[in-house]
Amino acid sequence: MEGFGLIVVIALGVLFVIFATAKLKLHPFLSLLIAAFGLGIAAGLPLPDVVEAVNSGFGDLMGGIGLVIVFGTIIGVILEKSGAALRMAEVVLRLVGERRPQLAMSVIGSIVSIPVFCDSGYVILSSLKKALARRAKVTVASMAIALSTGLFATHTLVPPTPGPIAAAGNIGAEDYLGTIILIGIVVAVPTIMAGYLWAMKAGTNIHIEGEDDHSFDYNAIVNEFGAMPSALKSFAPIVVPILLIGFSSVITFAGWQGPLFEVFLFLGAPAVALLIGLLSAFSLLPKYDEETLTEWVGTGIKEAAPILLITGAGGAFGSVITATPVAQFIEGVAANEAFAGAIFVFIPFLIAAALKTAQGSSTAALVITSSLVAPLLGELGIEGALPLALVVMAVGAGAMVVSHVNDSYFWVVKEFSGMSVTQAYKAQTTGTLIQGVTAIFVTFALWLIFV
Repeated sequence: MEGFGLIVVIALGVLFVIFATAKLKLHPFLSLLIAAFGLGIAAGLPLPDVVEAVNSGFGDLMGGIGLVIVFGTIIGVILEKSGAALRMAEVVLRLVGERRPQLAMSVIGSIVSIPVFCDSGYVILSSLKKALARRAKVTVASMAIALSTGLFATHTLVPPTPGPIAAAGNIGAEDYLGTIILIGIVVAVPTIMAGYLWAMKAGTNIHIEGEDDHSFDYNAIVNEFGAMPSALKSFAPIVVPILLIGFSSVITFAGWQGPLFEVFLFLGAPAVALLIGLLSAFSLLPKYDEETLTEWVGTGIKEAAPILLITGAGGAFGSVITATPVAQFIEGVAANEAFAGAIFVFIPFLIAAALKTAQGSSTAALVITSSLVAPLLGELGIEGALPLALVVMAVGAGAMVVSHVNDSYFWVVKEFSGMSVTQAYKAQTTGTLIQGVTAIFVTFALWLIFV
């Protein structure tokens, strides 16, 4: 099958994934695999080629990005259970100042959510948020919005959070993680500030029942963890991999040669850098026994499993699309590559936004969308570190729009803040819409300036 008929088949495949995950509640792993086989058969590919495309797409992606996802999730579990995430929160609070508690919560959330899933991060910091609101005499809702939007921004934009890493792997940008981290931070900063400004505007007018309760004591909450790890140990599992990956990207960009640089290139390989981060996280363990070395690590592996399966299935779907003649069709349509590339950033944004709004999971939206657009990038002239990093940002921006009742994070924010559903819609859902729109326009501006 060729031409517009093939585009229609691919579009139907995408719609099936959205319908199956959102309406039928079918797990994204199965919906992606069924869509991959169905697309290959409907497009007229030889049946052995369909099987080969599915197997190779799944296996190749796991080989490139699987270990990075596993290491990242284990690091997140250790930071959560050891109290290191709370220690990082304390450090940021001291740096930002207690007179700007909402800004402090936004910054705290944005840092904690780089290795920790945003819903886990919100649970970890929920009591701290309420205690600080009481201490600073501000509304709990303003602190809740600031925290949730700060967590959400880096969760969808900045590796080594699994979603952006998986998206990078899907589009063949796993070797450019340093650039993606840098661009992710650049895009995340105004996105975080948009969430903070929304917290100040909307949150100050939302009053939660029982927020005048005096039971939340800041020092008591901190003391619940007992002897928490030092700030240096707490930040190391995040900072060390980022520095190693970043320096490796600098070496590659500058073209430096020599044995020493080869060592740093090895250390800056994403899987190696995250393994080093994981090893540094072991210094946070309060003891070395079965509970920490087996159960905590096992929890991280369990959390990584569904992400790995969805990511692999997304790779299989993308591989089947690549096996069709769609690339040649797009090559004929996209006469002006520069203009098409600039406009193209809105396509993954809209697909990811549709998926996120329909089925609720930002990670699934990141994985599925990146696998869908991956076969289209080469024919549009979109290649290299910066353009591919901006594609990841476009997908991440769409994966923010919007958090509502089908999103577990919506309910975490609602329940742990005490807001009603109506208040949560105003605070959380509108806030994530503002963030997603902010992120895509920042991404588009960066594309026009630098690409």
